[in-house]
Amino acid sequence: MNVPFLIAKRYFFSRKKRNIISIISNIAMIGVAVGSAALIIVLSVFNGLEDLIREIYSSFDPDLKVTAAEGKSFETDTEFMNRIRNTPGVAVVSEVIEDNALLRYNDRQMVVKVKGVSENFFQQNEIAQSVVEGNTELIYNDTYHALIGRGVQYQLSIRPNNQFVPLQFLYPRNTKFNPLNPEGAFNSLNITPGGIFAIERQYDDAYVFVPLNFAEELLEYGRRRTALELKVEQGFRIEQVKRQLQELLGPAFKIQNSDEQHTSLLRAVKVEKLFVFITFAFILFIASLNIFFSLSMLVIDKKKDIAILASMGATASTIRNIFLFEGALVAFIGAAYGLTLGMLICNLQQNFGLVSMGMATSVVEAYPVKMEVEDFIFTGLAIIIITLLVSIRPARKAAAMSVTENL
Repeated sequence: MNVPFLIAKRYFFSRKKRNIISIISNIAMIGVAVGSAALIIVLSVFNGLEDLIREIYSSFDPDLKVTAAEGKSFETDTEFMNRIRNTPGVAVVSEVIEDNALLRYNDRQMVVKVKGVSENFFQQNEIAQSVVEGNTELIYNDTYHALIGRGVQYQLSIRPNNQFVPLQFLYPRNTKFNPLNPEGAFNSLNITPGGIFAIERQYDDAYVFVPLNFAEELLEYGRRRTALELKVEQGFRIEQVKRQLQELLGPAFKIQNSDEQHTSLLRAVKVEKLFVFITFAFILFIASLNIFFSLSMLVIDKKKDIAILASMGATASTIRNIFLFEGALVAFIGAAYGLTLGMLICNLQQNFGLVSMGMATSVVEAYPVKMEVEDFIFTGLAIIIITLLVSIRPARKAAAMSVTENL
């Protein structure tokens, strides 16, 4: 039988507890409940945003991306490509040439990212599902077509499948500039505008997909490629295939999974989540100071009880534990209410989208939330540490109280 806990529970639920002590204890409990609920909600929102970022980019990014460790392109040949295609776990290998070029349409122009892709490119991503006008075919009726971002379309007022007004791409040639013939310093190729895609503003406002052969001719890349984009076969772990490819290709190449392709953005979200956790934990600590005041007043109120327990043989640690348990009861009951409330609000947000993003251009209408067990564990640990910090001084004061002066 845990005597300190039984006495602490008796003090906590006692109806004879002085009104001011009861009020402060209730305020402390409410503060812990609100703080822990807010912490769970905010952390869940950050989890949801992290998953949303992955979901947005997953439609555009490959499972694995091979690039040069130095420089922006690398040479390829049949033997090199076959070694990669024959690696266990590699289902699709798409060749990519990507660079900036000037795009003209009618009397308008802008700099865009031209992404030349091989015919199997759309087998390994979900861009086809993001096409809002036209289709994803880059070559049909023996004619090259371009797949254009929605933002690029708006900027240049492009009409898809308009055979009479083509897109004109300009790219600097690797020759000495001749001031008498400035246009000769640029490669110029025309292509028919095809489908329109809408994924995310970062891509919609910049990217135009073209056939690989068209990009080779425009950018004069020959057999050089800026990247190889790989789809991993089902049943194989991405990290396992990545390690095999890294051993095969060596340090001259960099191989990235989907998270590593956006490591700075995802790291920023995690850092923000960490600082939010620290900030809310500090707010929780401030709210828990009421536990310190309520315990200090309870020690003063229970002087005679403490003296009687000590005279009956209770040790200093037993008396100290009584008040530690008292603080723990206030904190943990408040935390239980708070975590339950936070879980309920997150569930309502997931199912009904109570709070909207408030942006017409947003990919989702409501703030995404995702609850993770780790957040509940860390919140619980924070509450335990805070409770010990605010309870230990009143508990020590009670244990050190003189018996003779209080009987």
